[in-house]
Amino acid sequence: MYGAFLALHPDHVGWLDGVDLAIHEAGHPLFGVFGEFIGFLGGTLMQLLMPSLFVWYFTRRGDRHAATVALWWVAQNLWNVSVYVKDARAEELPLVGGGEHDWNYLLGRLGLLGQDQLLGEAVRFAGVLLYLWACLRGWTYASAIGRDGDAGEPAAPS
Repeated sequence: MYGAFLALHPDHVGWLDGVDLAIHEAGHPLFGVFGEFIGFLGGTLMQLLMPSLFVWYFTRRGDRHAATVALWWVAQNLWNVSVYVKDARAEELPLVGGGEHDWNYLLGRLGLLGQDQLLGEAVRFAGVLLYLWACLRGWTYASAIGRDGDAGEPAAPS
C-alpha cells in the first residue's frame, strides 16, 4: 500500500527518503574522483547502487523474497530520482548544502535540459514497472514460502 501511494505521489517525502538522501550525498565524493560529470552523477548512481547491492546479496543467498523487497527500494529511489530530474530547469527543490543542481548540470552538459520533464517521467515509469515486478514476484515468492514452508534460506553446506 505504501508503495502504491508513493507511485501515485512521487513528490511525497516519506520515512525512507532521509536514508536515500544520505546515500545520495555520499555518492558525490565517492564518484567525484572520476571527474566532475561522474561526481554530479554519483549521487544518483549511489542512490540506485546501494539498494541494488541488497538485491544482489539476497539473490546470491537464495532469499528471493528479500531480494524483491530490496528491488522495491530500487523502484522507490527511481521515483525520487524522477522528481529531481523533472526539477532540473525549475530548480525549486531545496538542495542539501546549496551548490549546483545535479540534474540541471547533467542534462545541461548533455544538451537535454529542455527534456527534463520527459526524462523524469521516463524514470518514474521505469520505477513503476520495477515496483510492479517486485510486488508480483514478492507475492509469488511469499506464496511459495507459505505453501512449501521454505523461508528462502540457503541449504546447509554438505
